[in-house]
Amino acid sequence: MVDHRGEKPDERQGLGALARSIVDSNLYLTLATADAEGRPWTSPVWFAYEGYRDFLWVSRPEARHSRNIKIRPEVALVVFNSTAGPGDAAAYAEGRGEELEGDELERAIRTYSRRSEATGLATWGAAVVTAPARHRLYRATASRHFLLGAMTNESKRSRDQHVVDIAR
Repeated sequence: MVDHRGEKPDERQGLGALARSIVDSNLYLTLATADAEGRPWTSPVWFAYEGYRDFLWVSRPEARHSRNIKIRPEVALVVFNSTAGPGDAAAYAEGRGEELEGDELERAIRTYSRRSEATGLATWGAAVVTAPARHRLYRATASRHFLLGAMTNESKRSRDQHVVDIAR
């Protein structure tokens, strides 16, 4: 089994390591939300993460996905290498989304800012994601993770869906 970079993860870590490597090496995730009537909507968002369980992004509260989360907090997301060939593995999660406030916002914006700075982008602070600013900080907390497209010894003929534990 090789990851999306063509490298072989530590066999002891297996599929969890592969899923973590996908999250580690990508900057965008595709966020799936639905409105009150169940109409789906997907949005690419630049993200940071904490412990592979909490995925953070900044959006305008008027954005369709932000409005959807306010009404229906259940979300799904996928992180994948958009330049990879068909059949490469992707990390999926399902969970709940929310706009952050207070102490949670203060802690999470530091995480978001660290990743932003590490990739040569701007520093972020709470003031730029708190009213009356245009943007807010959101979090999707994953309740389950999946890895799709990974071939294992057990599934050499197909690229099965695997439930994986990647949270740390």
